[in-house]
Amino acid sequence: MAKPKVAFYWCASCGGCEETIVDLAEDILGVVEAVDIALWPVAIDMKRKDVEAWEPGDVAVAFINGAVRLSEQKEWVELLREKCSLVIAFGSCAHMGGIPGLANATNREEIFANKYHRSPTVANPDGIVPQEQTNVDGYDLELPTFWKDVKPLNEVIDVDYYLPGCPPPFDLVATAVGAILEGKLPPKGSVIAPEKALCDTCERNDTKPDEMTITEFKRTATSTPDPEKCFLADGFLCMGPATRSGCGERCINGNMPCRGCFGPTPDAIDPGLKLLAAIASRGEADSEEDAKALADSLVDPLGTYYRFGLPASMLKRSADTERAQT
Repeated sequence: MAKPKVAFYWCASCGGCEETIVDLAEDILGVVEAVDIALWPVAIDMKRKDVEAWEPGDVAVAFINGAVRLSEQKEWVELLREKCSLVIAFGSCAHMGGIPGLANATNREEIFANKYHRSPTVANPDGIVPQEQTNVDGYDLELPTFWKDVKPLNEVIDVDYYLPGCPPPFDLVATAVGAILEGKLPPKGSVIAPEKALCDTCERNDTKPDEMTITEFKRTATSTPDPEKCFLADGFLCMGPATRSGCGERCINGNMPCRGCFGPTPDAIDPGLKLLAAIASRGEADSEEDAKALADSLVDPLGTYYRFGLPASMLKRSADTERAQT
């Protein structure tokens, strides 16, 4: 009996999700025994024409990581959607837009200006920027279109399941692969992770006072959290109340607040708004000036509340960016 085929592909991402596969260590041998890896650009030299030759359904599942920013990425994910029976959004970037999605806080023109004109490490006296069509020494060259915004995978193609995390922990990956092989998958559209909030599994939750007040927001760049104390109670903004558990508390165990990479709990429409609602009544301020000082102590609220999920949030992009691009 032929082994089921599995494909891995990456779009706008850092490559950390690929490392999760490597982190399976000796368990990857069991995966290889059970499936054929039909596509894995980081490890196998496969060309687009090879994938185009597949028949629809030839590949059981595609794990696609990374957000979609380029027209080429759109073409690839559409091709994999056509050829693969199941598509899993693999990791925070495919799930919600991820760190690349923070680019939605600016616009395409500003990104190009910063990259090719203003960067102190770039010497570009002629002001050259990449062009989609150009001719060099008689050769016609083509680059993909750089979209005006970043999109999570489900805004481009139909997605069957989501494996969250930056990167997804290898135990969840192993669970997902096992469920696929055994035909024991949850309902379509499910996030393959626990539904409880991270606070419910955090060992520091018992240290959070019933009547918690926040007098200032601290930063891990300039202050060291108390390893025995709830981050929020210590003044560090933690996304735990608005984020799914299942990550193994990797950041918490490293004495860092939750950053929200596992995405919202099922009851949260928008994780940033849920956390804002959770802490809004906890601030201690006796005057408008005190309230402003407390708010100002939170550096980069957009990048904090939506570090991994701006494109999938109710905002999708900042209002200033929206105006700049219309």
